[in-house]
Amino acid sequence: MKKLVKKMELKQLEYFMAICEEMHFTKTADKLRIGQPTLSYQIKALEEELGIRLFDRLGKKIALTEAGKILLEHSQQIFNIIKSANDQLQELQKLNRGKLIIGALSGDLSHIASMALLEFHAMYPQIQLQFFVLDDVIEKIKQNELDLALTIMPKEDDGLNIIPLYEEEFCLVVHSEHLLANRNYLDLSQIEDIPFILNPRDHSFRKWFDDLCGNQGILIEPIIESSDIKSIVSLVKEGRGATILSRTLYNLEDNGSLRAIRIKPALQRKVTIIHHKEKHIGAAANIFKNLLNSYIEKYSRIDSLLNDLYK
Repeated sequence: MKKLVKKMELKQLEYFMAICEEMHFTKTADKLRIGQPTLSYQIKALEEELGIRLFDRLGKKIALTEAGKILLEHSQQIFNIIKSANDQLQELQKLNRGKLIIGALSGDLSHIASMALLEFHAMYPQIQLQFFVLDDVIEKIKQNELDLALTIMPKEDDGLNIIPLYEEEFCLVVHSEHLLANRNYLDLSQIEDIPFILNPRDHSFRKWFDDLCGNQGILIEPIIESSDIKSIVSLVKEGRGATILSRTLYNLEDNGSLRAIRIKPALQRKVTIIHHKEKHIGAAANIFKNLLNSYIEKYSRIDSLLNDLYK
């Protein structure tokens, strides 16, 4: 059996099945547009590899042997499996089936990714989606547990393909009736005593923000900490305190009750999509990347208009 699997070719099985349809070597050769000697040679080679006759030659007529009948049945199964695999691959290319596993850093990036995924699902409901909100997506990508991930710019890594998306600015966000709501700018040194609602200290964004403040000798002690960005925004909308939000998330969440105040020097970070360098990125993942980019472009245009108003 090992010898058979190693040597038998699909082309030989195709010739064999074609002969079974015509039960005539010359007619089959004409149909396949090959020479009759070539066809006879391939069938003889197949019989020699199997060590058994597939056809009885009865003058100009041929008939399947019992071995030939068995091989025909299995050959039909083999080509049905190949056809099914090809059909499924074609369906996958047309986004009629498949699975997409996305990860994002918790916070504003997970919110943006979830909105893009909702639109993706509306467009391609046959694609199975899995979405994970994590504090570290890089290891999950390296372990091939995610197709794509949205994160801040990581360090150069031979195992990662890093696709820059945009540079995000963060602002102080307060209720529209807050005492600071009429300010367009604040120096970083002026925010230390503001009652903040922020992520916990072990959250990736909080670590980044605390490091920036620490470099300026500023210590931020929030009055409320939460790992849920929606809860943070809701508390700010109720006037319970201030927070730091990306421009993109602010544009998504503002219903007229919020005010964004720019900070000097600007708080900025680079946002990227990452995937495993050796992982094939299929049609579904590429469409999601494009959809995510369209979201970013949409809210970047809004941000640009707001920046012009603040000048």
